[in-house]
Amino acid sequence: MLVHIKKLIQQAKKEKYAIGAFDTFNLEITLGIIQGAKQAKRPIILQVTPTTLKYAGIESMSYLMKTVAQNQAKNIPIALHLDHGKTFSDIVECIKAGFSSVMIDASNLSFDKNIALTKKVVQYARQHNVWVQGELGRVVKGKQGYDKLIIEPEEFLTDPDQAQEFVKKTKIHTLAVAIGNIHGLYKMRHGVPRLFLSRLKEIQKRVNVPLVLHGASGISSAQIKKAISLGIRIINIDTEIRMAFKQSLIQSLKVNKKEYDPRKILFPTIKNVAKIVKKKILIFGFSKK
Repeated sequence: MLVHIKKLIQQAKKEKYAIGAFDTFNLEITLGIIQGAKQAKRPIILQVTPTTLKYAGIESMSYLMKTVAQNQAKNIPIALHLDHGKTFSDIVECIKAGFSSVMIDASNLSFDKNIALTKKVVQYARQHNVWVQGELGRVVKGKQGYDKLIIEPEEFLTDPDQAQEFVKKTKIHTLAVAIGNIHGLYKMRHGVPRLFLSRLKEIQKRVNVPLVLHGASGISSAQIKKAISLGIRIINIDTEIRMAFKQSLIQSLKVNKKEYDPRKILFPTIKNVAKIVKKKILIFGFSKK
């Protein structure tokens, strides 16, 4: 069932766990995410990026997400979210489509310009009862970003004092932080960096909004649980979902070389995605154990 993200966050804060936020791209991955949530019996955030909306269209993707959530998970709370929105038009599209949460990622801009754009989004979103996630610091991607993060992490980490100012001036509802987390597949092949948990602790002391961990694929359960204890309330998973889908698809094509029915070829990917999603949700939801 579809709910406002506010309801999910309030419960997560009360019980001190994190909500899994999973990126979807098509029908099979959407079904897999929903099935994983049903198996774990926990709420989730179902999200898309602007590149996915460009690929499939806002109307078709939002309809797909809402229809599957409402009909396949009638007893599981699910919130819809825009992940890494880059422009004001991205935000407007998703709010009109019925999303209860949107992210404006202006972390590539200067601090002042990030504040200005994020503040503009918040002012618009509040008129429609929609929550806004901002980002401060830089969550890098790929070999070049990975190498720089390892050598000069301070260049990318969220500054606690700036975080306090950023939240105060923009009035965002949630804040995505950079604490050594990294996007993409490269880290999975060359070693996932450890999180700077001491930096997260300092950020938590200075801000009063729920914190979000992007690029969480591959991070150890121990680090995830510690991050949750330090205020992380949303954890994004994307790369591991893509990997699960691809691995299952390769295996399916390998075993059934003569099969031409796409339904039979793609069906195993749903189960493989569900398996990953359930595993992550149980880690995020039972962090106190």
